[in-house]
Amino acid sequence: MENAAKIITELNNRCASLEQQVAELTVKLNWYEEQFRLSQQKRFGRSTEKTNPDQLLLFNEAETEAKPEAPEPTMEEITYRRKKKQGKREAQLENLPVETVEYRLPPEEQVCSCCGESLHEMSTEVRQELKVIPAQVSVIRHVRYVYACRRCQKEDIQTPIVTAPMPAPVLPGSIASPSAVAYIMSQKYVQGLPLYRQEQQLSRLGVDLSRQTMANWMIQGANRWLVPLYDRMHKHLLKQDILHADETTLQVLQEPGRSAGSKSYMWLYRTGRESPAIVLFDYQTTRANKHPSRFLSGFKGYLHVDGYAGYNGLPPDITLVGCWAHARRKFDEALKVLPLDKRNTPVAAKEGLGFCNQLFAIERELKDVTPEERFRSRQKRSLPVVEAFLAWLKFQAPRVLPKGAFGQAISYCLNQWDKLKAFLLDGRLEIDNNRSERSIKPFVIGRKNWLFSNTPRGAKASATIYSIIESAKENNLNPHAYLECLFEKLPNVDLQDDGVLDSFLPWSDTLPAVCRIQR
Repeated sequence: MENAAKIITELNNRCASLEQQVAELTVKLNWYEEQFRLSQQKRFGRSTEKTNPDQLLLFNEAETEAKPEAPEPTMEEITYRRKKKQGKREAQLENLPVETVEYRLPPEEQVCSCCGESLHEMSTEVRQELKVIPAQVSVIRHVRYVYACRRCQKEDIQTPIVTAPMPAPVLPGSIASPSAVAYIMSQKYVQGLPLYRQEQQLSRLGVDLSRQTMANWMIQGANRWLVPLYDRMHKHLLKQDILHADETTLQVLQEPGRSAGSKSYMWLYRTGRESPAIVLFDYQTTRANKHPSRFLSGFKGYLHVDGYAGYNGLPPDITLVGCWAHARRKFDEALKVLPLDKRNTPVAAKEGLGFCNQLFAIERELKDVTPEERFRSRQKRSLPVVEAFLAWLKFQAPRVLPKGAFGQAISYCLNQWDKLKAFLLDGRLEIDNNRSERSIKPFVIGRKNWLFSNTPRGAKASATIYSIIESAKENNLNPHAYLECLFEKLPNVDLQDDGVLDSFLPWSDTLPAVCRIQR
């Protein structure tokens, strides 16, 4: 009997152990299946995060979308005259220079074939075509004349020499011109065209210009003329009280003490919607929080960030504002990892997504209102949704697997809660950090083409050039025309004068009209 009881106890223990092992393996299997479905979705599925309107039917849409203060629509009869709309083609061409080619009959043919009388111009027929002028290369020879007095040459011991003034070159001792340096920079940093492709392109135009020479031009041009402008923009950035920040990886091959495969980082800092558009990139070797602390030294106010913990060590004068787009994305991913037969069922992930959608719907309606009105509306409409969402998160937290996609979405929101609710503090704040993500996207896309920087000097120059170009784009400037203007004017002015530098900032009203995009 004792042996039988002992065997039964061992078998029970073994069954319990196996059941626990099966449960653990089931959790792991579900997690791997979620990751597989998510990777398949990212690889082959649509990248949009827009919510299917049918998902809103899971909630009481009549209550969530109702606006009791909105007036009832009235019926009225309206009669009006509508002006003929301008054609799309005419609108596309209206701001372009026009070259007119006229076709007339020779005088001897301007005779009526019926009666022989002279013909007169009755009307015209017009056909418009878009003419594209490809890149052309030419040589500008600067000839400066030197003058002397013949009488003094003959009679006096000293002869005064007068030399005609000539603009300073962008790079002394080089054949580089302002237009050439601006063109190479804009081709790489706006169009994403690597230097080796530009080398081939220029060769087909009859110019033998190596990529090493072009790289030197960009580094020297950035260090000589763009860095002072960058530093001035940095000072203006720190004077603001609302900023956005983000970061992404960068590979630099020849960093001292690091392998070629090491990850470096390009940090981005930019202003919000209520101030001059300033976009600054900062190259650093790591993702440590000492880098934003150093760059933002002296800044006081709100900083929009994502969920990266490195921002948590910033000074207490900086209030972090979280990104609801990241929170929403977690629930969207939790839906995408579900099997197809469960995605259209009333699962809890859809409910969490619905809370986020309600907040974004309110923000869309408040897009064009004043900050004061936006603050009041958020307190009245958004705050109840935020409070209900927090209660729902606390209810769900102990009931989900923490390592699953839905559990990670719950944990993310709870861990980031102080940052997520911070957008309610000021009507100028935004509900997400998409502004900085849009600004860093050109760098991410360009990186797919040129892949890496060769040296830290090149990475720093790239950060400076990207800052000038992206700030120019944000201020409705043509990047190439703006760069060419800078390289023409800055070598001939006093760069120590802050007032002079301010006149060349991307939002300056004194910039030439040629720098601006005509819309």
